[in-house]
Amino acid sequence: MMEPAVEREFSALGGLFQHIISDLKNSAPIWEDFLFKASKFHGQLRSTILASTSFLDSFQKIADMATSTRGATKEIGSALTRLCLRQRSVEAKLQIFANALQEGLVGPLQEKVEEWKKTVNNLDKEHSKEYKRAKQDLKKKSSDTLKLQKKVRKGWFVFATCLLCCLCFYPGSDFINEVSVNEYSYGDLK
Repeated sequence: MMEPAVEREFSALGGLFQHIISDLKNSAPIWEDFLFKASKFHGQLRSTILASTSFLDSFQKIADMATSTRGATKEIGSALTRLCLRQRSVEAKLQIFANALQEGLVGPLQEKVEEWKKTVNNLDKEHSKEYKRAKQDLKKKSSDTLKLQKKVRKGWFVFATCLLCCLCFYPGSDFINEVSVNEYSYGDLK
């Protein structure tokens, strides 16, 4: 039987590990939800970029038409062309962001989430085996320790008895004057 304090500490450490594993397992659906929403966001960005490209192409045609006319509309056409160019730079930055989102976050994270799930399951299995093995070892060691303590106590009694006998019956010992063993004194044995 294990000592209660050791058993509590052993169980507390095992419980802490199980709590951490449980947290890791519970976080997997949250990561999957994040990846789903990030993929959806990426898809919406791609749709926005395509719609923006179509819009800006059409807008550029209007700007070109206004620029090629005579009179004051030429200035309006050049202003519309500048506006279109600025919007294309915004579109290019949006494209960079969408690519970075997919290539730098969603893609690598999707690969890692599956790997994390496998790792957590393996850790849980290994911990269960190791925990059971360690608990059995600890119980065995504790049992062996108790047996040894009993033997030591028994052996100490035998040793103390032998020591007392040696001290009592050793010639010239002053110890015999103070202690008698089984009501015999050193003088009675002569």
